[in-house]
Amino acid sequence: MEHDTKTHPYLTSDKTSFAYISARDRWPVIVTGAIDDLYRSTSQCDDAAKQDEGKKIVEELVHLKYELQHDRNLTPIRDDGGADVTLYNHELEKLGTPSWFSIPWLYCERISTSFNLSSYWKSYDVFSRQKINTFRSSRPAVLELAGRYKDLVTQMQADKNKTGAEHEETQKVLFFEMCEICLWGNATDLSLLTSLTYEDIQKLQGSEARKASEKNILVNDLGAAYEVLTKAKSEGKAERRVDIVLDNAGFELYVDLILAGYLLSSGLATHVVLHPKSIPWFVSDVLPGDFAALLGALASPKTFYETPSEDEKLQDKSPPPLADKEASELSFLFQEWATMHAEGQLILRPNTFWTHPGSYWRLPTEAKDLYEDLKTSELVVFKGDLNYRKLTGDAAWDPSTSFVEAIGPLGPGSGVNVLALRTCKADVAVGLKPGEDEELRATEGGGGDSGARKWAWSGKWAVVSFSGGK
Repeated sequence: MEHDTKTHPYLTSDKTSFAYISARDRWPVIVTGAIDDLYRSTSQCDDAAKQDEGKKIVEELVHLKYELQHDRNLTPIRDDGGADVTLYNHELEKLGTPSWFSIPWLYCERISTSFNLSSYWKSYDVFSRQKINTFRSSRPAVLELAGRYKDLVTQMQADKNKTGAEHEETQKVLFFEMCEICLWGNATDLSLLTSLTYEDIQKLQGSEARKASEKNILVNDLGAAYEVLTKAKSEGKAERRVDIVLDNAGFELYVDLILAGYLLSSGLATHVVLHPKSIPWFVSDVLPGDFAALLGALASPKTFYETPSEDEKLQDKSPPPLADKEASELSFLFQEWATMHAEGQLILRPNTFWTHPGSYWRLPTEAKDLYEDLKTSELVVFKGDLNYRKLTGDAAWDPSTSFVEAIGPLGPGSGVNVLALRTCKADVAVGLKPGEDEELRATEGGGGDSGARKWAWSGKWAVVSFSGGK
């Protein structure tokens, strides 16, 4: 805590904040979903001991929901063997053992203890079923991007010896488009989809949605990031690494891989390191297993998309078959990414730091090895809202505060080039023009005089913020 910003963090007690809305409305729905998922899996068990243990964890989750909804004080995390237990409990003591509705939002989203302490459910991801179902529902956008990606990679191979101003401008536009696809990919952040239908999800994806959303990028520093990568390439550096700190699984992980594959195919990077979470964190966060599941779906696309889901079976529905061209394009992706992974160009590197309490202001002191490793990267891309909140300490900055100031120890002089791709789904916002926050609050649904920055909650607006730390 001593390394965090002194600017006041957002608390669940602030009724004008999205932290309060999350604690009051979203968390109970999410925990209920976890209870329902585990109950379903437990009821399908043939092993009596495993079933009994599953029922015990269900009871513990029900108790957690009760404690949350009745604003009980947080209790220390039981020692489940995690290296972070001491960190969490030490911080809880410093916070004065607050209640659920009076804590820093960044601190309180860890629910893996019951599973870690079990014998049969240690590796169980209570959110896995939801991740897979949502990726399945993203079929139209998945197919669109698969075809687009194959065409792009094929064209890049054909044009690899081209030079000239027009070619260079085309490459820059392509970089912008690929990053913007990646940016808007977390429009399907599952933790915000507690009431949306699959049809609603699909409307958030696809090329038309992206074009309509370009005007909603409030800060766009993609040009600075592109210059970093092209400079390293022109200087002939033998190893040019890009890191992506992942956010959500499903469709968003898919677009992250689209970006990673593009960077490698274009020569803007020679290696891409992906950073997933180590434990199931908050609904849709990427685990190493999600990477394997996604590649598995692409390896057998007809099986994945044509086999009815559990819900479709109950409704006696069958999904439409994939066209041969669609299956071929998905298989192309699998071959590309599996080869890159096998050859060491596409690397998966989890680290427990990503699920520690608190902000990334602590990175240089709490995770020195990880920090030194990130310094060897040309560019570290932080995906999504939670990573942005952690970068900025989830603090109530004046919105005209610069991004480089708000990320503190990861700013200039840190040795790390930071690029945040974030659709806004929480209060913290920096890097805006003076008066811009007030203008956005004055728009319909923007918050007005309520004291709430509601425009920043919906995912309609985005920021792409860069800090040159080298």
